[in-house]
Amino acid sequence: MIRTRETIDPAQLDLKDTVVSINRVTKVVKGGKNLSFSALVVVGDAHGVVGYGVGKAKEVPSAIKKGIDAAKKNLIRVPVQGTTVPHPIVGRYGAGRVLLKPAPDGTGIIAGAAVRAVVEAAGVTNVMTKSLGSANPHNVVRAAFTALKELKDPGKLMRLRGKDTLEELAGGRAAN
Repeated sequence: MIRTRETIDPAQLDLKDTVVSINRVTKVVKGGKNLSFSALVVVGDAHGVVGYGVGKAKEVPSAIKKGIDAAKKNLIRVPVQGTTVPHPIVGRYGAGRVLLKPAPDGTGIIAGAAVRAVVEAAGVTNVMTKSLGSANPHNVVRAAFTALKELKDPGKLMRLRGKDTLEELAGGRAAN
């Protein structure tokens, strides 16, 4: 099965950006040390579209701008069920693992800084998360994105299984 990725036009969305981390990077060269900055940025419209990017430059503002531009090229659509994620999932990237669990209304976002930035940008307002493994913000953000990409839309699943709505599924279980 060939999966074509949906292209999302960032110009049509009202994207908000969040800087997750800024690193000072030093490269030792023949003449001394070259100092530059690396910025990890998350962008999202708070309605199910989110992206991340890394920018590197000699100054912090231009590194952030490059990160935002990279994030706009890497947008994904997240299936949000009400105010939470549809089902529990673990995303993996390198040594980083992130667990996302649905939560009832009023719970809020229980997450560390890196995962919080990602789920807030995606528009999820009630979720419980746990970062397992790596504490590196780059790996944690990428693991959270892996989890969000693997989320299944309940409506699409029901149609694939031949059911019209979730209520029909619940009614079918009660009858058995």
